Amino acid sequence: MEHTQTSHNGNSAATPGAQRRVLVVEDDTTIVEAISARLRAEGFLVQTATDGPAAVDTAEAWQPDLLILDIMLPGFDGLEVCRRVQAQRPVPVMMLTARDDETDMLVGLGVGADDYMTKPFSMRELAARVHVLLRRVERAALAAATPRSGILRLGELEIDHAQRRVRVNAEDVHLTPTEFDLLVCLANTPRAVLSREQLLAEVWDWADASGTRTVDSHIKALRRKIGAERIRTVHGVGYALETPTP
Repeated sequence: MEHTQTSHNGNSAATPGAQRRVLVVEDDTTIVEAISARLRAEGFLVQTATDGPAAVDTAEAWQPDLLILDIMLPGFDGLEVCRRVQAQRPVPVMMLTARDDETDMLVGLGVGADDYMTKPFSMRELAARVHVLLRRVERAALAAATPRSGILRLGELEIDHAQRRVRVNAEDVHLTPTEFDLLVCLANTPRAVLSREQLLAEVWDWADASGTRTVDSHIKALRRKIGAERIRTVHGVGYALETPTP
């Protein structure tokens, strides 16, 4: 078991990531060093862990603002790390996988990950996605502090903006912050088809079309939780939230 701390540079207070903590969990030292260097340059405080048990211990002791987490790890895998860390406290998670396997992605999203990237990836894109993910968490916190009034009801689906809770058939459904924002985006214009690019821009604040597979995976995870029949696919275009016929 091993973990190390990487200090931030003296100029970090003037950079966008100043004072935000990122825990990087990866057993490949080359990848760890590259990610850590890029995040330090962005002004983040960085710690690293190279196996599952160390990751859980470090997350509990250090309380990071965001976790970058490889799926394949010694000790126990990144999915188990995600489960244990999320049980301690909610924290946004970016999953890394060497396999372009949708099953891995869906399982990762199912245990609480907010986004994923498949190796190899560019450090520029990783840094951009980290900033986007943290901004989304901040927007969610602001929305919770200044909530919209009322509950949106679409048949048996209820969306409580104030509490950021969702119910289906009067049963609570646990959604990640990303899944909730995605559902709200679709629910704002029920039955209207939103393109993958629109959803990526609205929910992820990410304009690069290379991220549209992220949208597809989150839609699949959302369908598993609220019912596949509630989200319609328009092939070649995007998705729409179905509502009961009056």
